[in-house]
Amino acid sequence: MTIASTNKPLRLSLNENPLGPSPRALQAINDALSGVSRYAGDDLAALKATIAAEDDVAPEQIVLGEVLNVFGLYLAAHGGPGGDFLYSEPGYTALVDAVAPADGNVVGIPLNDRLHNDLAAIARRVDARTRAVYLVNPHNPTGLVEDRHRFLDFVGELSERTLVLVDEAYLDFLPDFRERTAARLLSRGARVVVFRTFAKLHGLAGLGFGYALAPPDLAAAMAQLGVGAFFNLNRLGVVAANASLGDHSFIEATRAKTKTERDAWHALFQRLDIRFTDSEANFVFFDARRPHRLIASELAEKGIDIGRSHSPLDNWVRISIGTADENEIARRFVADRLRRP
Repeated sequence: MTIASTNKPLRLSLNENPLGPSPRALQAINDALSGVSRYAGDDLAALKATIAAEDDVAPEQIVLGEVLNVFGLYLAAHGGPGGDFLYSEPGYTALVDAVAPADGNVVGIPLNDRLHNDLAAIARRVDARTRAVYLVNPHNPTGLVEDRHRFLDFVGELSERTLVLVDEAYLDFLPDFRERTAARLLSRGARVVVFRTFAKLHGLAGLGFGYALAPPDLAAAMAQLGVGAFFNLNRLGVVAANASLGDHSFIEATRAKTKTERDAWHALFQRLDIRFTDSEANFVFFDARRPHRLIASELAEKGIDIGRSHSPLDNWVRISIGTADENEIARRFVADRLRRP
């Protein structure tokens, strides 16, 4: 396979799952097509029951939909203007971007020297003005996952001081996902909100579907606003999500294929003797030893889109894992550029 033969660019920039959705999800979508004139009903209850059983939460604590931005806007507005929202920088900014319309104050805490969330620095910065702390685990763009026990202890302790929002968009790429999830803290009454999406591992980015697990009062507040209500949900997303969660062989196969391709990238970086993170997500992150804009431009000329830079790590590059053929092409071009003086 070559780029020329496909006649379209390789999009390795949005951390999508190029392997596609579960066959069960596709079948569920097909079966539900004739019912799209109706709102989600029993399908919605079935999905909540599946999630509730897996995460040991009450169905009432589940807020369906891609609701990260909605939570940010609500939290900023609910307590009045001026509340601080802490996050790791560089990092995924959807939630903290959403606080701006309600005059929330975004506070970026730099990653530590190992490019992990600087948990100690975050804890020191929390004060009476802090409205919430937003953490992504595994982190985006580094792909690094926090130590399981240390992270859960940290989130539990911090939640006694402020609300902690944990974005787990990529955590299900890890085989011990259930042992690592911060959702385990909800049964203890912790002030924690966990966000998940079907856009990554499950390959359903085009349906725009995810969910949050929240303390009862916050989930109720979302419900009162109509967030996650049956009339606001994509019925095809509901049935596809439930089917995909039940397709364990698909999930395991996607994890394994992603790891194989990720390992091939890491092996390349080792051969080239360049610094990279030990990503556990469906992307890699490495020091190109030259400005991101240059290598991105050079790859774009070859039809490979790797997306934006992540300031202040201006020489670092994030590349989404594509299909085996796409990765082979991208690795060849990346190796050629990194070998140049």
